[in-house]
Amino acid sequence: MKHISKETILQMDKIEKLNLINSCTGFKSANLIATKSIEGNTNVAIFSSVTHLGNSPSLIGFILRPTTIPRDTYKNIMETGYFTVNHITIDMIADAHHTSANYDYGTSEFNKTNLEEEYKEGFTIPFVKGSPVQLYCKFVNEYLIKENDTIHIIASIEHIFFDETLEHKDGWLQLDKGNIVAVNGVDGYFLPKLIDRFQPAQQDVPTKSFKKDRE
Repeated sequence: MKHISKETILQMDKIEKLNLINSCTGFKSANLIATKSIEGNTNVAIFSSVTHLGNSPSLIGFILRPTTIPRDTYKNIMETGYFTVNHITIDMIADAHHTSANYDYGTSEFNKTNLEEEYKEGFTIPFVKGSPVQLYCKFVNEYLIKENDTIHIIASIEHIFFDETLEHKDGWLQLDKGNIVAVNGVDGYFLPKLIDRFQPAQQDVPTKSFKKDRE
């Protein structure tokens, strides 16, 4: 097994280091966060840092890079207090990845890709059309991570929209049925498939499989 020390990492080429550190922690979620400014300008950007933070209340979080340069996503969320999280499917990956390009401040990535805005009745913030799981979220708090000047955004899930074919009777969403992708590193997209699902673990009791028990 290859060994790379912190000292070696510090001496690496910038791109090599970026690829190594971003991929060594494992697979990440792939989501498009859509926002809208108070002037009505839309924005959509890919994020691989959206994580579940709790059920009661239902909270998620994601990381924003330093705001030393304008960030439409951050600006729009601070103005309106709301945003949407949209899962990325295999058919969307090229356009979703393109949203990471550095367009001028105020330019909507919806106008630079084949991604389409979707508006639902009663909602002013756009969703991404075709996404099988869509979350409407409300800003709750932000925390500056002083070690690298990134911002941890905390938000509550206010509404959930999803393709009904993904839902199991117990409320679990089987994401692979929707061809929803995951990210490894900054540019590797994968299509996960369900291997198994397990019942709650108990002390000194063998792990039981939901899937195998039904077969």
